[in-house]
Amino acid sequence: MLYCDTYLQPATLREALELLRVAPEGSRVVAGATDLLPWARDGRGGDVQVPHLIDITRVDGFSGWRLEGERVRLNAGTVYQEFLEDPDLVRLLPNMPQCAAWFADDQIRRQATLIGNIVNASPAGDGLPPMLTLNATIEVARLDGDRVQTRSVPVEAFVTGPGRTLLQPGEIATAVTCDAVEGYGGSFQKVGLRRSLVISAVCCAALVKTDAKGRLVEDARLALGGVGPRPIRLRDIEEMLRGKELTRDLIAKVSLLPARHVASRSRVEYRRAVVQGFVGSAIEDALAALCVCGTHSTAKEAVDA
Repeated sequence: MLYCDTYLQPATLREALELLRVAPEGSRVVAGATDLLPWARDGRGGDVQVPHLIDITRVDGFSGWRLEGERVRLNAGTVYQEFLEDPDLVRLLPNMPQCAAWFADDQIRRQATLIGNIVNASPAGDGLPPMLTLNATIEVARLDGDRVQTRSVPVEAFVTGPGRTLLQPGEIATAVTCDAVEGYGGSFQKVGLRRSLVISAVCCAALVKTDAKGRLVEDARLALGGVGPRPIRLRDIEEMLRGKELTRDLIAKVSLLPARHVASRSRVEYRRAVVQGFVGSAIEDALAALCVCGTHSTAKEAVDA
């Protein structure tokens, strides 16, 4: 059983930080709280007692998102369902709808926050690879005396290992900011041990942009999750794709390379085999997405030829 001595719902960021500053050891900050019960029962045989549970869902300014130049600011209350239902987010972050569709079910998606998924830092966290391809940074806040101060860290550096991040005691994650990539094709691939409510054994996120004729790759971004202690960006493969004409031979060639990044302690050979298929499939699905949205219809035709 999970027990909580004191449940708190601050209305402002300052109030949340003040509550956290005086909270007893073992207290937790939650947003959607969908990871709370899995965390409590993970490897534990008895009851779990949380002194203070600080729920930030009602903090002013934590809901919604906004476009800031060429970046999208997703506030701490942004839940996965929004990436399926908000047409502007679908347009600006084209690999997040597929990620959200794979993420649990409707009920959990309406509760689970992207920022909570990042702070949880699971090696199988679905939101992490897409955020890496979107060059995301995470904003965290703390109290310095009576002043609220913030700092931003790239998500790629923020997650340091399974369940480990650069979040310091007394800090609360407040937003994720990422590239707006309208005009890219996006894809998210995932496989696990069952067909529904699945935890990733391997997942792959992709973004692809081609030239006006749909022949040459102007930009390609790829990231993997579930293959090691933290998600990884496949920059070596991205460089091999940029400026090249996409062919089946090129996709087959680059698909062989990510297997060397598999550093999981279990099912290593399985993950290596899956990764090879996923990278090629993610690239082709991203190209297909460009065709569906009416952009560069020749891109997929060139690969199919």
